[in-house]
Amino acid sequence: MFPGGGPSGDFYRADATRHGGSVLELGCGTGRKLIPIASGGQHCVGLDLSADMLTEARRKADERGVAVEWIQGDMRSFDLGRTFDYVFVAANSLLHLHEAEDLVSCFRSVRRHMAPGARFVFDVFNPSVRMLAEADGARRTRESLSFIDPERGSVSVDVAETYDAPAQVTRGTWYLSTAGEPDFVVAPLDIRSIFPQELPLLLSLGGLELVERFGDWSGGPFADDVALQLCVCE
Repeated sequence: MFPGGGPSGDFYRADATRHGGSVLELGCGTGRKLIPIASGGQHCVGLDLSADMLTEARRKADERGVAVEWIQGDMRSFDLGRTFDYVFVAANSLLHLHEAEDLVSCFRSVRRHMAPGARFVFDVFNPSVRMLAEADGARRTRESLSFIDPERGSVSVDVAETYDAPAQVTRGTWYLSTAGEPDFVVAPLDIRSIFPQELPLLLSLGGLELVERFGDWSGGPFADDVALQLCVCE
């Protein structure tokens, strides 16, 4: 449900290729980020909770003649019996874990699967206090989330949401539309906010260290007013 590709896909492909070795993506979905990495020859494993997503990922990989190992599993706790040189979670997928305990459990599982010298990279949005305060349930167009679908063309995204402050969870409904097919997807989506101040602590509880945090896909510095937290951990 988080449109991706573009600069984010370019970043993960380049970063994984530069780091080398085996690759694990958690919350891989339909393989939009992982299949291009695997096409370069790296051994890739994708883990996702959704059997339907993995079925589509297999279809897309087979169609392109790309070898990827797809595994159904829960990123909160998994044991694949091996380690990887590069682990990543893209497109805000970590934010489906609402409880701090689930995030820490995920980080601990990641730590157990990291080979010596491995890196763990993920992106989450940087919460905007203004946007959270404006989450009043009204439906609004999010221009920044619009994207191009290979089959449907230009897709616009509307979101109606409210913010549960004690839980740090935004509860909403997403509406995906094209000019000829309004609301072709209407889906609930509840996502957690991870504030910049709490992120290093959550990672440390999981046995990881945040070594770099960028504010854009070109490696620009992280700042309070940027929309992205692009994190590199060891």
